[in-house]
Amino acid sequence: MDAADTSSPAPPADLEIDAKGLNCPLPILRAKKALAQLQSGQVLKVLTTDRNAIRDFQAFCKQTGNALLAQQEDEGVGVHYLRRR
Repeated sequence: MDAADTSSPAPPADLEIDAKGLNCPLPILRAKKALAQLQSGQVLKVLTTDRNAIRDFQAFCKQTGNALLAQQEDEGVGVHYLRRR
């Protein structure tokens, strides 16, 4: 799986969670819990400040089969878009 395309426009999110200020593994755990509330095909947006979150979400999606649609970083805040499998 290639790294997410950071130049594509952000997809509309069905649910957004704020995991800023949390360090690994908490952003992943919050995302996992939020994904469980979504229907298949819905999109989750996660906001993070953990430096490793970009790599962590890539690995998480690869392991769980959820799609990583896009990742962006803006002024130290990572934004991750995941589609529930």
